[in-house]
Amino acid sequence: MRMYDVIVIGGGSSGLMASIAASAHEAKTLLIDKGDKLGRKLGISGGGRCNVTNAKELDDLIKHIPGNGRFLHSALANFGNKDIISFFEGLGIRLKEEDNGRMFPVSDKAKTVVDTLINKVKEQGVHIRVNSPVREVLYKDGHAIGVRLRSGEEIKGKSVIIAVGGKSIPQTGSEGDGYAWAINAGHSITDLYPTEVPLRSNEPFIRSKELQGLSLRNISLTVWNPKGKKIITHEGDMIFTHFGISGPTALRCSQFVVKALKQFEVTSVNVSLDLFPSKTADELCTETLDIAKQASKKAIKNVLRRYLPERLIPILLEKAALREDITYDNIPKQQWLVLSKLIKAFPIAINGTLSIEEAFVTGGGVNLKEIDPKTMESKLMKGLFFCGEILDIHGYTGGYNITAAFSTGYTAGKNASLYQ
Repeated sequence: MRMYDVIVIGGGSSGLMASIAASAHEAKTLLIDKGDKLGRKLGISGGGRCNVTNAKELDDLIKHIPGNGRFLHSALANFGNKDIISFFEGLGIRLKEEDNGRMFPVSDKAKTVVDTLINKVKEQGVHIRVNSPVREVLYKDGHAIGVRLRSGEEIKGKSVIIAVGGKSIPQTGSEGDGYAWAINAGHSITDLYPTEVPLRSNEPFIRSKELQGLSLRNISLTVWNPKGKKIITHEGDMIFTHFGISGPTALRCSQFVVKALKQFEVTSVNVSLDLFPSKTADELCTETLDIAKQASKKAIKNVLRRYLPERLIPILLEKAALREDITYDNIPKQQWLVLSKLIKAFPIAINGTLSIEEAFVTGGGVNLKEIDPKTMESKLMKGLFFCGEILDIHGYTGGYNITAAFSTGYTAGKNASLYQ
């Protein structure tokens, strides 16, 4: 029976980096994956372009990982975003910075990143086994000693790294297998929930699909708790769908919606859409009145087309109790102020999200109190390491989750190699 220094389970972002780090420190390394190819989720990340990291300064980077980002201080000190950039450029992948610090390969192809990582793994002598699903991780006398495959084959290792991801996007192989292996080692799993996921709504204008496909740019969304207190606001873009709302701002608000629904035990929470975040309601009232005055003979529904998305106008006017056909001379000033306030805070009742399987990221995971942040080693089982999305760490889209995956993967691989 072959003995490895390090066995890495899972060939995604964190598993590939863990394999590279372990083998770079001269550990005999096995990378094992249930699927027929490595890097499947990585290959579809960033819209197929692979956002390899984010160039923000460390403190700002961590703020964009609201799910326990502070736990990553040590891992990012070992292998942070600047190191990730240097790593890929050292492998010949030229990167470019786009909006909000997102770093992409100049080729705009995730395949470039995936192929380069796999080639690096092979160059460093890592043994790769695909189509080899693991049934369980083997433990003995408080130490991880290897794995047993579903075929019944046992493979021994001085250390084991679990890098199998969470439960989101299961078609890439992330089906939650690792949670049971963690529990068998004595670990607890925090509540799992979808994050970076579209929001569902039963509002009449959603059910009627009259806004489906409407994209809005440079807006803000605010999530409110049932007591009327603001939870979070995010600015950016969004889109109305046949089931609710999606786009970057909706995705970033999703984890706060999920938590509020659970915490307050309610069936829906309110979000408000601000179409002009940089303007006040009074400024909007004045501006729209001026526009109406300039075309004083036209119906306001036609006048407002210069200012607002056309499909949204009938809904706004109805909520403000304004007739679509009135002209400037007949505008009731109080109702016009109501309209202005609606433009600043258009309410949308959200009753949930798409499923965790349809989310971009899994919230929750292996309890971080049971993990050494400096090494990614279990505090409960020697020689057992965790990295990537299986941990209770999650960030916004934009290169933050993959940064956490690469950083924890490198840290786990480097420290697992010490068990040679």
